[in-house]
Amino acid sequence: MFKEELARLEREGLRRKRRTLEGPQGSLVQVDGTSYVSFCSNDYLGLANHPDLIEAVCLGAKQFGVGAGASHLLLGHSALHEQAEKALAEFVRQPAALLFSTGYMANIGVLAMLAGRNDAVFCDKLNHASLNEAAILSRARFHRYPHLDMDALEVLLSRSVQGRKVVVTDAVFSMDGDIAPVPKLLELCEKYDAILLLDDAHGFGVLGDGRGILAHFGIRSHRIVYMGTLGKAAGASGAFVAGDEDLIDMLVQKSKSYVYTTAQPPMLAKAILASLNLIEAEAWRRKHLAELADHLKSGIGDALMPSNTPIQPLVVGASEAALKLSAKLMESGMIVPAIRPPTVPKGSSRLRISLSASHTFEQLDRLIKALKDAAPY
Repeated sequence: MFKEELARLEREGLRRKRRTLEGPQGSLVQVDGTSYVSFCSNDYLGLANHPDLIEAVCLGAKQFGVGAGASHLLLGHSALHEQAEKALAEFVRQPAALLFSTGYMANIGVLAMLAGRNDAVFCDKLNHASLNEAAILSRARFHRYPHLDMDALEVLLSRSVQGRKVVVTDAVFSMDGDIAPVPKLLELCEKYDAILLLDDAHGFGVLGDGRGILAHFGIRSHRIVYMGTLGKAAGASGAFVAGDEDLIDMLVQKSKSYVYTTAQPPMLAKAILASLNLIEAEAWRRKHLAELADHLKSGIGDALMPSNTPIQPLVVGASEAALKLSAKLMESGMIVPAIRPPTVPKGSSRLRISLSASHTFEQLDRLIKALKDAAPY
């Protein structure tokens, strides 16, 4: 049924294939019986295989079993979930928080609750796919403004006659590594009476002493709806939404991706609690990340896109060229993923170099040498 379409994707260098990880996540991974240095995970703080998280999961499983057994509203909401939600709200300095099974589910559930047929949603052109999908599912009028173009956004907001207005953006853009101008976004939302939904999937744990984009900019506002994921820098799984208590209560009442799904395993909430302790206590992880990024920039130079985050993209251009460079690096014992359309715009295929606090400078020097040997990219 799909042979022709799959063949076309293969010809265009767009067919995706999975690799099978044969052990824990980390800077060194085992794939198909071979050891590689990995620059492709979002485990920014190196916590995914931390002994404290492993111990927490084991203890949580002993206390509460494995599966939650029901949705949060049908007695699947455990004491561990409750503790994690309170800890997350306190950590990001918001009144309340709500756990979701994934960031994708959180975005869909939140935006569909915030906006409907008579409302309007305004999205950055480079937002994550889950935010675009959420905007479509909300049935609100869907506007997309050019990446980080605040003037264009203001024009759209000023012309909107819809009821509720919701501005939606990644806090850290996952393929470019740049940071949204949150103070200006909030200023526009205040001017045009809009809500600001921030997807901080790649900022939580890394920016603002680990507390994310709001702490990074020193911002608090009742207009902000904050979403953070827990499977990236936090090293666990799931996501959370934080904001005013009324917002969280409304999500419990009306967010379909929260109401109509089984709660995440309670043992994961135990791991989240352990992760928050490490994020707060071990600031050296963020310091090391920043030093790694500076070291990579000094070694590669202008070939990298501007980014002050662990996401360091190297734009190659054509999909085939990105795949060839990725394959060459793999021959040298390093996994760096080639990112191609539709994830990124046509003609901007790239290597997405993801740094982790578990990387060493020696590993990074290997990557820099291999990239220089492969130049021109």
